[in-house]
Amino acid sequence: MGLLEGKRAIITGSGRGIGRAAAILMAREGASIVINDLDHKIAEEAARAIASSGGRGVACAGDITAPGFPEELVQTAVDNFGGLEILVNNAGYTWDGMIHKMTDEQWLAMLDVHLTASFRLIRAASPYMRDAAKAEIAEGRRVIRKIVNVVSVAGTMGNAGQANYASAKAGLIGLTKTIAREWGRFNVNCNAVAFGFVNTRLTREKEEGEVFESRGLPLGIPREVRQAFLASIPLGRAAEPEEAAGGILFLVSPLSDYVNGHVLHVDGGLDM
Repeated sequence: MGLLEGKRAIITGSGRGIGRAAAILMAREGASIVINDLDHKIAEEAARAIASSGGRGVACAGDITAPGFPEELVQTAVDNFGGLEILVNNAGYTWDGMIHKMTDEQWLAMLDVHLTASFRLIRAASPYMRDAAKAEIAEGRRVIRKIVNVVSVAGTMGNAGQANYASAKAGLIGLTKTIAREWGRFNVNCNAVAFGFVNTRLTREKEEGEVFESRGLPLGIPREVRQAFLASIPLGRAAEPEEAAGGILFLVSPLSDYVNGHVLHVDGGLDM
């Protein structure tokens, strides 16, 4: 029996990268997963990958910042799996710029996708997390549910060129700790995982020319900046998505049932 046998989960941004690695890992441990991505084909392909390995996955493609979509995601979990015990707020992207050149659009876009969308999804999930727990407690049962918010060392240390992203992630840490205080008595653990440098399309060399299709934004980090960043990591390398996913698995598993309101750094020692 896996660590997550019988659990129902939503992972936003799980069509690729860290989110997909987490979905595959959690499905392998027994969880049923709602896969989310902006691209319907990418979401469906990830769901098929889970099914091909014997797991349960269903796609729910769409923009987490769109009005009503958080409720649609939650309803997808309820309709397909009958409930919800795990929520991972992972979706997001970067839109960098120095403060004196940053537009209001850049600033608000990062707050919207990283912070506001996570708040709305947690709120949408409350009937199946907080309210469900009240009934269980009245019956003398304890079912532990998990919320994991994916943040970044940028949110704990700041990062030049990322005032918008760092502020959104710092705000998400504040939301994490508040949920932990409000919902802890309902057996809902809320934690954050702060990643440093993970090998995804967001951290490739910008010179490769990859573009975030739906936003028309160039992806990646300039080669010189990327090399300097890697050199500052005590482990001497970036993480692979599967390594990052291990931090998420720990926080959604029974191994962390007494961990609440914590920010777990999975960054190779970068925060030192």
